[in-house]
Amino acid sequence: MQISATIITLNEERNIARAIDSLSCADEILVVDSGSTDQTREIAMRHGARVLEEAWRGYAQQKNFAAGCAAHDWILSLDADEQVTPELAAEIVALKKAGPAADGYSFPRRAQYLGRWIRHSGWYPDRKTRLYKRTSAEWIGEYVHESVRVKGAVGELHADLLHFTCDSLSDHLRTLDRYTTLAARELIEKKKPVPLRRLAIDPAWALFRAYVLQRGFLDGPQGLAIAGMAAFYTFLKYAKAMRAFGNADPAPR
Repeated sequence: MQISATIITLNEERNIARAIDSLSCADEILVVDSGSTDQTREIAMRHGARVLEEAWRGYAQQKNFAAGCAAHDWILSLDADEQVTPELAAEIVALKKAGPAADGYSFPRRAQYLGRWIRHSGWYPDRKTRLYKRTSAEWIGEYVHESVRVKGAVGELHADLLHFTCDSLSDHLRTLDRYTTLAARELIEKKKPVPLRRLAIDPAWALFRAYVLQRGFLDGPQGLAIAGMAAFYTFLKYAKAMRAFGNADPAPR
C-alpha cells in the first residue's frame, strides 16, 4: 500500500510548509496550485512536493483532478490549512504495513479557532474521510461542503487531523462571505426558493443548536463566536438566494 498525499492550493504560503512537513506517512506529496501569486509553489517544492498548475475547477473537481494525477492509487487528501498529527501519521503507517481492510478511512478533525482548540460547537469530532482508494471513491459536491463518496467499506482511524481555521473574526467573515455566495448559487441552480419564514427562523435555530445543543458554551468566547457566525452564515446564504429570486417568497407554505 503506497500513498499519494494531495493538496490543492491558492495563495497558501502561510500554511503549505506545515501541511507538507506533517506528511511523513506519504510516499508522494502532490500539490495542485490554481494560480497562486505568492510563494506557495516555491515553498511546496522546497519542502519536497511535486507541484502541478491547473485552472480552478471547483473544490470537488480540483481534488478529483489531483487524485487522478497522483502516482499511487491510495490518496490522502489534505487542505493546505490542515496538519497530520504524529499520532495519525503513525496510525497510517501501521495501516500500510498491515494492509487496508476497507476502501476508505475516516478520522476526527480538531479545529483551532481564534487561538483555541474547539471540542464542541458541532465542530468536533467532525470525522472526515480523507484516506481512500481512488478507484473506489470520488469527491462530490458542486459548490461547498465537498466530501468523499466511497463505493465500498469505510474504516475508522482514531487520531486527530488538525485544522487551523481563522485567526481573527475578520478572516472568518471573509470566508463566510465567499462560502455563502457559493451556497446561495447552489440553491439557485437547484431552483430552491427560500420562504421568508426560513430567513427568520433558521438563523436562530443555528445559533441555539451550536451554542446549547452542541455545547458551544463549553468552548468559551470562541464557542459564542462560532454560534453567532453559524446564524449569520444561514441568514446570509438565504438572503443572497432570495435576492436572486427577486426578493419574493415564491415557495409554498
